[in-house]
Amino acid sequence: MEKKTASFRDDDSEKEPEINYRGVKAMPFIIGNETFEKLGAIGTLSNLLIYLTSVFNLKHISAVTLINVFNGTTNFATLLGAFLSDTYFGRYKTLGFSSITSFLGLFVIALTAVFKKLHPPHCESKDISQCIGPTGWQMAFLLSGFGLLIIGAAGIRPCNLAFGADQFNPNTESGKRGINSFFNWYFFTLTFAQMVSVTLVVYVQSDISWSIGLAIPAMFMLISCFLFFGGTKIYVKVKPEGSPLTSIAQVLVVSIKKRRLKLPEQPWKSLFNYTPLKSINSKLPYTHQFRFLDKAAIVTPEDQIKSDGSAVNPWNLCSVQQVQEAKCVIRVIPIWAAAIIYHVAIVEQQQFVVYQALQSNRHVGTSNFQIPAATYTIFSMLSLTLWIPIYDRIVVPLLRRITGKEGGITILQRMGFGIFLTVLSSVVSAFIEKRRRNLVFTNPALGLHSERGLVSSMSALWLVPQLSLAGLAEAFCAIGQVEFYYKQFPENMRSIAGSFLFLGMAASSYLNSLLIYIVHNTTGKAKTGNWLPEDLNKGKLDYFYFLITALGIMNVVYFIICARWYKYKGSGDTSSVELEMERKNVEKHFV
Repeated sequence: MEKKTASFRDDDSEKEPEINYRGVKAMPFIIGNETFEKLGAIGTLSNLLIYLTSVFNLKHISAVTLINVFNGTTNFATLLGAFLSDTYFGRYKTLGFSSITSFLGLFVIALTAVFKKLHPPHCESKDISQCIGPTGWQMAFLLSGFGLLIIGAAGIRPCNLAFGADQFNPNTESGKRGINSFFNWYFFTLTFAQMVSVTLVVYVQSDISWSIGLAIPAMFMLISCFLFFGGTKIYVKVKPEGSPLTSIAQVLVVSIKKRRLKLPEQPWKSLFNYTPLKSINSKLPYTHQFRFLDKAAIVTPEDQIKSDGSAVNPWNLCSVQQVQEAKCVIRVIPIWAAAIIYHVAIVEQQQFVVYQALQSNRHVGTSNFQIPAATYTIFSMLSLTLWIPIYDRIVVPLLRRITGKEGGITILQRMGFGIFLTVLSSVVSAFIEKRRRNLVFTNPALGLHSERGLVSSMSALWLVPQLSLAGLAEAFCAIGQVEFYYKQFPENMRSIAGSFLFLGMAASSYLNSLLIYIVHNTTGKAKTGNWLPEDLNKGKLDYFYFLITALGIMNVVYFIICARWYKYKGSGDTSSVELEMERKNVEKHFV
């Protein structure tokens, strides 16, 4: 079912087709597609660090840098994918193309493990510098797989959530609640897929065969493609309206052109107020924030207006509605910036906990079975998975009765609590690492060996508290971010809104690489020694965690300041009724 969103005036001879929202009926296809897509992508990427060091013989720092650059590029590419979706192709076509591309990327990476000529010879030496590295064409083939994954993720990540929310009617109470629950249950199934990937798939990769272990994710991605296209007939497909960024650019350009003009005393009454009657975007009230942008809506004698009330040249005159939509996007940016440090703390948990686990006792009890190091991240996913249904079905209804708010608490309160939890997680991580390293020298584990160095007698299960806190932080902040961007952006920018979570992750990947580079090079020359060497026992990883903690504390303060300043979309400084009356007066004059 095509959902027409183009702007036009009401006419007796032209009516909008009725939209048949399928809601939960479309969810098996959408969430199933996303689940298997994540099973494929995470099944490959969760153990990629070990694959690069053990199969491609890359040094630890080189592998970490490559993954951070890959993650950063992948997440930044979502903005381009979102722009193309909202402007030209729509979410359905973008998702279809990107799903096929992701499958091809996973297939190429799987081939590097299957064929010996596509990776360096196996190295038995514990010193990675003595091993033969990959040739240029071997790296080129591997990076081509990464490139296909980047293209696939650029379309899937920003569009999947928005496409799922498109299936619910936003004008009904059941539809609104369906959208809210969809965000929570989307992450629930997503995390379930992650748990399967970092347990069963990682076990196959680490203990059975890299060839089989990388072929399984490619098969998952192929199933994802079939599931997505299987629901084609029942999807609501929103048509793109053209570039939503053009309107924002017009506001910025015109406000600069008219920067010397004086704003009227009552701008909500005097500024140019025109809104296409059938626009997909909701009517926004006037706000005093970023008042310099209001000058874009000042009508001068040179400005010409059409008979329907719209401006002849939108690069010379913008409407109040356009200005308020631009303000919505600009207001989000300071909140988005606060999420960058939050993502850095989460990334550290995912990266260094693997190496902490490698140099800890990973045996379960007195058995000979060892939990694979990459599997320990499952505990953060487990805490998220357990918390989401409790939060959605018990906590939110309880808080709703107390506060009267639809979500129990505001979106920013939810995000803020998640950011605070990352500070606790970093503190706990520092103390646990200090304990692990102390036990290496006072009570090393006998009979246990690691290619990286001595193994501590501390059980790797001591890493569970920091991972659980990180999982709870994601349940609050990551889901809160998705809901925040979806609801605070103009409706015609929802794919771009979906990309903002990943843009924050991209910025954090580059910031994380920069932090590691600075710390590695600065402390490497110090008398106290390198904080982040190959062998963690010779380093000071706990100091690095304390550094992340300090950044997190400053970030919490910054976020509180931004949250107190922020105005939610629709909460203006003047009545929306006044603006609607002004709009009708303008239309009566020109029609």
